[in-house]
Amino acid sequence: MREHQERHYASFDGTELYYRHWPARGEGPRRAVVLLHRGHEHSGRVAHLVDELGLDDCDFFAWDARGNGRSPGERGDAPGFEALVRDLDRFVAHIGDVHGIAVEDTALIAQSVGAVVAATWAHDYAPRLRALVLASPAFKVKLYVPFARAGLGLMQKLRGNFFVNSYVQPQWLTHDGERVASYRSDPLIARPISVRVLLGLYEAADRIVADAQAIRVPVQLLVSGSDFVVHRAPQDRFYERLGSSIKQRHFLPGFYHDTLGEKERAPALAKIRDFLRARFEEPLQHASLLDAHQRGDSFEEAERLAWPPQRNSLQDLRWRFVRAGLRFGGHLSEGIRTGLDTGFDSGSSLDYVYRDQARGAGPLGRMVDRNYLDAIGWRGIRVRRTHLHELLGEAMRRLREAGERVDVVDIAAGHGRYALEALAGGADSIRLRDYSDLNVRQGRALIAELGAGGVAEFEQGDAFDRVALAALTPRPTLAIVSGLYELFPDNALVRRSLAGLADAVAPGGYLVYTGQPWHPQLEFIARALTSHRGGEAWVMRRRSQAEMDELVRAAGFRKLDQRIDRWGIFTVSLAQRVEE
Repeated sequence: MREHQERHYASFDGTELYYRHWPARGEGPRRAVVLLHRGHEHSGRVAHLVDELGLDDCDFFAWDARGNGRSPGERGDAPGFEALVRDLDRFVAHIGDVHGIAVEDTALIAQSVGAVVAATWAHDYAPRLRALVLASPAFKVKLYVPFARAGLGLMQKLRGNFFVNSYVQPQWLTHDGERVASYRSDPLIARPISVRVLLGLYEAADRIVADAQAIRVPVQLLVSGSDFVVHRAPQDRFYERLGSSIKQRHFLPGFYHDTLGEKERAPALAKIRDFLRARFEEPLQHASLLDAHQRGDSFEEAERLAWPPQRNSLQDLRWRFVRAGLRFGGHLSEGIRTGLDTGFDSGSSLDYVYRDQARGAGPLGRMVDRNYLDAIGWRGIRVRRTHLHELLGEAMRRLREAGERVDVVDIAAGHGRYALEALAGGADSIRLRDYSDLNVRQGRALIAELGAGGVAEFEQGDAFDRVALAALTPRPTLAIVSGLYELFPDNALVRRSLAGLADAVAPGGYLVYTGQPWHPQLEFIARALTSHRGGEAWVMRRRSQAEMDELVRAAGFRKLDQRIDRWGIFTVSLAQRVEE
């Protein structure tokens, strides 16, 4: 049997998570296979795969997820399901930094809850993985009790976070008697799971299954035919919607939920082995998304949203009623009125959302305004601001450590509040730009209000004018594009803007950019809300993170880090300008 090393890595919050590393045997190209265990279990439960798969030329890695096995944290708990996904992002980055194996030479094999973590990471962070193998992903756990999910959600609101014990018995997982016995006697297996992790698993799974077209990496799906733990239908819908140009699905009759620990697992492992060898032996394959504004899922989705309902149909009458309600709400709520006057995507609207102070006509108006400010999209916007602050701080830290000046440009700053707050006291110069006269006036007033006139200035400018961006002085070492590209579906425009920033930012400088790969209220926004462009409908074409990252990469930047809110709506990424 291959010997393993026991190690730890520091995750995003400094928590030291345990993992095992089996170095490859022999010489050859460095390749990694990462194993993710089921819920309640740990890396020791998947260690048998290292020898059974027979991929001796690959390094193997397996972690104990936070709150499991030998990793710290209360058993079965995490700050949220999204924390497990971010832990995985840091784990793969650690493998690259410490073990020298790039993500492009890495494959993942994941089971059950681990498979949902892996699929969510592939969707939200768009890693350029070599391959992804998902075994019986827990996209929908069989809770058996009617309305259990709704009940748990209500109890969480009343009680806060609490724990439930798994009902799963080991004999329901596998026909392998030895694994059943070892499950019963394993002191590292914990039956509890926190409700915030369990409900977060459900929410993430719903989103990933619905938007599987955004996953572009090669995927192999293994489906157990006699699974008592998770439902099969979401696995089928996920596979059907996958955007991967290379994908396989294998049905395993009679298999219980522990797909890779079943008694007769050899044929399933042979399929995995063949799939991984084929992926490693051929060049990395990811279909380009640079023309996604002209064809594909997001293009067709935006077209459907832009097409008006038939006049006087039930759908048309419904949205007329909603728009009338918004107009009435504008008499009560200051936030709604600002959106109606300037556009719900305007700098004025975003500045109001950032301030997060309910205002309106009397108590009723303030109640309506609070409900407006607490819409999921606006909550996501405020989380995006926090993530912008974090990554701007990281970029400034890197520049200071390299002995470089921090000369900042924000090419579409709105009122510039988030940038001025994040950069205060840390930048040598701040140049804020916006196309709107109103935003420029309000931004200059904000600079004066914050006493930032010695460092910051605000000017009018077109964020899509490549020549003007290339001529920026002083030459920026840190460029910001926040909330802009999401408003414009045409990739040609975005590429022109990014080319201007690539001309302006010298190699070694940084770019912080945002994305919106998902939104649960797209139809409401398109049918009911107006944009800053002359009051026309606010129709958004979502860009997957893979598409946004490819645009940035094509312009000459290398992505370094990323943040995403727990709903998967808004992303913030940090990239560095590289040598041509």
